[in-house]
Amino acid sequence: MKIPYLAATLLATVALTGPTYATTEKAGASAIVVAAGMPSNEGKVLSTLDAPGYTYMELANTERRFWIAAPTTRIKVGDRVRFEQSLVMKNFNSKTLNRTFDEIIFVNSATVVK
Repeated sequence: MKIPYLAATLLATVALTGPTYATTEKAGASAIVVAAGMPSNEGKVLSTLDAPGYTYMELANTERRFWIAAPTTRIKVGDRVRFEQSLVMKNFNSKTLNRTFDEIIFVNSATVVK
């Protein structure tokens, strides 16, 4: 399996800087469904930030408000996005965006749900 250069760079940065992180199981058919029928691996896009190789998205669902980072994706505010969860990182500092996220989910893919 090939790992894209940016993903490898991110993993190397994580290994060197040592932020707290936890892996999570892939969300799929067994995803927990929230009150309004939106699975926990979906959310409405509130805002986006683009960086080389990644699109950062602030999402909200009936459970919470949270950030994800996906491979570069064409997305707009108001879209409903479903993602495959991969890695949760706490206190992640993006030097490119000059911003620290309290918690962010790095995902393998994010798709617009119609």
